Amino acid sequence: MADQPKAELSRDLGLFTITMVGVGAMIGAGIFVLTGIAAGTAGPALMIAFAGNGLVTFLTALAYAELGSAIPEAGGGYLWVKEGLPGPNAFLAGWMSWFAHAVAGSLYALGFSSYLGFMLNEMGMTAVAGIPIEGWLFQKGLAVIIAIIFVGINFKGVSETGLAGNIVTMAKITIIGIFIASGLYAMFNEPTSWENFTPFAPEGFGGVLSAMGLTYIAFEGYEIIVQAGEEVKNPKKNIPRAVFWSLAIVIPIYILVAITCIGAIDTGSDLATWQWLGDHQELGLAEAARQFMPLGTTLLLIGGILSTMSALNATTFSSTRVSFAMGRDRNLPDFFSKINDSTKTPYLALICSGTLIIIMALAVPIEDVAAAADVMFLLLFLQVNVAIITIRRKYGDKLDYGFLIPFFPATPILAIILMIGLAAFMFHFSPIAWFFVIGWIVSGFVIYYTYARKREREKSASPVVLEETWSGDEDRYRILVPVANPRKSKKLIDFAAMMAKRKDGELVLMHVIKVPRQSPLGVGRQYVKQAQERVLDDAIERASGYDIPVNTIIRVARKPFKAIIDEVKERNVNMVVMGWKGATKNPETVIGSNIDKVLKDADCDIAILKGDDFSDIRKILIPITHQEQARLMLEVGAAYKKQNQSELHLFHIVDPATVQNDEEKQRRLDELHEEIGEIEEELQEVKEAKESIELKTSKHIIGEISSASDEHDLTIIGASSEGWFRKLIAGTRTERLVHRISGNLILVKDRRSGIQSSFLDTIEFFKSKEPESVEE
Repeated sequence: MADQPKAELSRDLGLFTITMVGVGAMIGAGIFVLTGIAAGTAGPALMIAFAGNGLVTFLTALAYAELGSAIPEAGGGYLWVKEGLPGPNAFLAGWMSWFAHAVAGSLYALGFSSYLGFMLNEMGMTAVAGIPIEGWLFQKGLAVIIAIIFVGINFKGVSETGLAGNIVTMAKITIIGIFIASGLYAMFNEPTSWENFTPFAPEGFGGVLSAMGLTYIAFEGYEIIVQAGEEVKNPKKNIPRAVFWSLAIVIPIYILVAITCIGAIDTGSDLATWQWLGDHQELGLAEAARQFMPLGTTLLLIGGILSTMSALNATTFSSTRVSFAMGRDRNLPDFFSKINDSTKTPYLALICSGTLIIIMALAVPIEDVAAAADVMFLLLFLQVNVAIITIRRKYGDKLDYGFLIPFFPATPILAIILMIGLAAFMFHFSPIAWFFVIGWIVSGFVIYYTYARKREREKSASPVVLEETWSGDEDRYRILVPVANPRKSKKLIDFAAMMAKRKDGELVLMHVIKVPRQSPLGVGRQYVKQAQERVLDDAIERASGYDIPVNTIIRVARKPFKAIIDEVKERNVNMVVMGWKGATKNPETVIGSNIDKVLKDADCDIAILKGDDFSDIRKILIPITHQEQARLMLEVGAAYKKQNQSELHLFHIVDPATVQNDEEKQRRLDELHEEIGEIEEELQEVKEAKESIELKTSKHIIGEISSASDEHDLTIIGASSEGWFRKLIAGTRTERLVHRISGNLILVKDRRSGIQSSFLDTIEFFKSKEPESVEE
C-alpha cells in the first residue's frame, strides 16, 4: 500500500536573485522622487541624512537577518512580533505593516504619475484628452490608473521576479551609476562645484533629521527578502547574506547620489543648489540630470518610471501578503484569506490593498504620503527590534540560527532609541502624516479588542518551521513519476513500474501544486486534500496493482520543474519518468519548459514518453549513437523485450563520406559491437539484437530515423546536453527528432552523459551534419 502523501514546499530563489529582490525594492521611487524634496530640507547635509538612515537601517537589518535565518516564513516582521510580543502587538504589527506597504504603494503611484507627466511635457504635450498634464486631476487620476493596473497584474499571478526582475534592477542601478559618474566628472572639472557644499547644514540638525525621516522609506525593501523566506534556497545562510549585500549596494549609491546632485549643478542664479532641488520637488533629480548627464533627463525619466513601477508592484505584492496572512490567522475577516481557484492569488486581500493605495494617493500630498509611510515603517521596525530580544530569550536554544546579532541586546536597544527619536521628529515635518498614523493605530486597537481578539487561533509555542521525514527505503532504486493529469498518468506508471521491477526498486508518485508569486507558498497546503482526491488517488490505485513499494508526495512550488529537481536531489532519485503531450507553442523551448529544465538540471536518468498507447509494444527501433546514451536506451528496450517479448531493431547511421568500402563499414560495426559489449553483460536481452545491428549510410539522418520509426511500435532515442554553437546553427538533433517522429517515442537521458558526452556529441554532429533542407 502507498503511504499518505505529504506536502512540501520547493525553494527556488538563489542568493543573487533574492539580493536583487531587496535591491530592486529599495532603489524605487524613494531615491528618484524624494531626493529633491529632502535636499530642500537638509541642504548639502543630505549625504549625512542618507548615511544616518543607512546606520539606522543597518541596525534593524541585523534583526531581520537573525530572525530571517531562523524563521524563514512568509509574514516576516508580523510573524516575529506575533511570536515575541503579547496582546495586541502582533495584530498592530500586521495592521501597521499593511498600511505602511500600501501607503508606500501610493507614493510610488504618485511618483510614476509625476515622472510620466514630466516625460509627456518633454515631448511637447501639455494635455491628454483635454486634461492639463500639470493639473491635479491628471496627476491623481494617472496614479489611480497605474495602481489599478498593478492590482490586475498581481491578480493574474504575473510578477517581476527571476530574470525579468533582475534585468529591471540592473537597469536602474546602471542609470543611477551613469548619473553618479557624470556628476562626479562634472564636479572634478569645475573647481567651484565644491562651493555648493557651503553652508553645509543651512537648516541645522533639525533639517538633517527631517530629511532622514522623509527618506527612510528609500531604505525600506530589504525586509521583502525575509518575506520570501519560504522560497529561498539555504535560507539560514542566504537570507542574512542577501540582506547585507543589498544594503552594501544601496547605501553607498544613495550617498553618492546626494553628493553629485548637490555638487554638479549650476543653478545660473544666486539660488543655492539645495534650494533649487527643493523647488523642483519630486522631479529634482530628473532636472539635475539635465545639466551634466548624457541624455540625462531621458535616462532619469526612464529610470524613475521603471523604479516606480517595480516598487509599486513589490508593495502591492507585500501589502496583499500581509493582509492575507492576517485573514488566515483570523485577525481580519475570513474573506481576506480567500484564494481565487484559477489564479491561486488572494484576490479579496489584493482588492482591499489596492483600494487603500488609491485612497491615500487621492487624499494626501506626496510629501505627506512619504512621511506617513516612513513613520509606519519606523514603528513597525521598532516592534521587530523589541521582538528579537524576547524571541532570543524565549526560543534562543530551540532555533537554528544562521546569524546572530553582535553586542546583544545593546544593538537592538540602540535601534529602538534611534527609531523613536526619528519617528517623533517627523511630527515637526508633517503633522498630517502623524494624524493618519494615529488614526490608523487607534482604529487597529478598536478592531483588535472588539473583533480580532475573539477570533485568534491557538498557535504552537515554537515558531520553528515544520520539517517532515521521508518514509522510503534510501537504498532502493527510486523512480519518480510527476503526476499532473490522472487520465494521462497510466502509461507513465506502467512504464515506471516495469523499470522498477527490473531494479527491485520503488515508485515515488509526486504531484506539484503550482502557486503564483502573489501568494505565499503555504497557500498550497489548503489544496493538498483536493490534489490527493483528484490526482493522486487514481494514480496510487493503479501503482498499487504492481507488486512494488509506492511512495507519494505533494510539493508546493512556483515552477513544477523546480519541485522535480528538488525531489531528485533530496531523495536520491535514480530515474524520472515524464510525459510529453506534443509540440509547445513557445519558440524558446525545445520540448516543453518544464521538461527542458529537468533534462538540463536533474542529476538522474530521465525517460520522456510521447504517445497515447504503450500497452502492446512489439517492434522497437533503437538508433545507436555512442555508448553514453546506448546504455539507458538498451535498458529500456530490454525491459520491453522481457515483458512483451518485443523485437529490438538496432541501427547506426553514418555519413557515406566516412565509409568508402566494405572494410571500413565492418570496422565501424566492430567498433559499435565493442561499445555495446559492456552493456550486453548487464542486459542479456540485447545479445541477439546486438548481433543483428544494422549500419546504414545516409546524409539524411533525421529523415532516415523518422522513416524507420513508421514501421515500429516504439522508437527510443537519446538526448544529451549539446553545445550552444550547435544549437545556434541548426538546433539540436533531439529537438528535430522529437517533433518529426509521429508514433510512440521514448526520449531518454543517461545521468552519466554530462559535459564529456556533450563534447563528443558536438564532434559527431560536425562529422555527420546533414543540410537543413534535406531533412524537410
